[in-house]
Amino acid sequence: MKTLRFLLVALLWSFIFACNSPQKKLNLTSKVSLISNNVRIDYTDTGKGDTTLLFVHGWAINKTYWANQVAYFGKRYRVVTIDLPGFGKSDKNRAKWNTAAYGQDIKNAISQLSLKNVILIGHSMAGSIVLQGAIDAPGNVIALVGVDNFKSVGIASADSVKDKQEYAKAIAAMKKNFKAVAFEWFNQGLFYKTTSKAIKERILNDVAHTDSTVAIATQERDDFNDVAALLKAKKKLYLINSDYQPTDTTGLIAKKIPYKLLIVHDTGHFPMVEKSEEFNKLLDEVIADLRY
Repeated sequence: MKTLRFLLVALLWSFIFACNSPQKKLNLTSKVSLISNNVRIDYTDTGKGDTTLLFVHGWAINKTYWANQVAYFGKRYRVVTIDLPGFGKSDKNRAKWNTAAYGQDIKNAISQLSLKNVILIGHSMAGSIVLQGAIDAPGNVIALVGVDNFKSVGIASADSVKDKQEYAKAIAAMKKNFKAVAFEWFNQGLFYKTTSKAIKERILNDVAHTDSTVAIATQERDDFNDVAALLKAKKKLYLINSDYQPTDTTGLIAKKIPYKLLIVHDTGHFPMVEKSEEFNKLLDEVIADLRY
């Protein structure tokens, strides 16, 4: 498992993982049947609004992880959360689980729900997904917000060949024992010393009950170049990242990609639930910045 621990720290930040959130009873609507490439997508929608916050979860979890954000922002903006196909309550009757397919899901959600002035917010794995969504629906998206992702954009590994080999070994190990390897990834690198026991237990429980075939397929995707996509999107990248692992912005600077980095201190990979109040205030800053 030493190899997997090293792999986690060195390689996986652009690929994984989702977050969790306390359960709350929310007054949400989902009147429109949302279908993307013949797959039904489950979602929540707070209603009409001139500005929409569209929250997209990461790996192996679902839309309920944004409950604190829905409660906080729902009275001022239209807030939509979706379950990505293959996760949560959305269907999984398709074969493609790559960024291109998920980007089309974002575009279709925006179109079918008639969303205006969309701020796309994606945690971990969903960072590249919302980025592709912005490329696919350029006229509807006004901002991109990554949550604990894009931590080393444009920075090449010292040994990319070895990295790919090690990652392939990790995927092979996951296919043999999905739960054990997934738990190792979380426990050895994504939780922080301040992450509560309740949050850890709920995340691990949700990971254990996810569809392992879909979950592994999303990890095998190698179809996306963040630098090329960010240049194509032509939008400022906002990052709300935890500092348990640093964010290296030298690649963004070198490629002249506009960005703004906001930090949630002393938390793990899940700032929106571990420190939801601080996270929400930082997202408020992002929204305020868009007005200038």
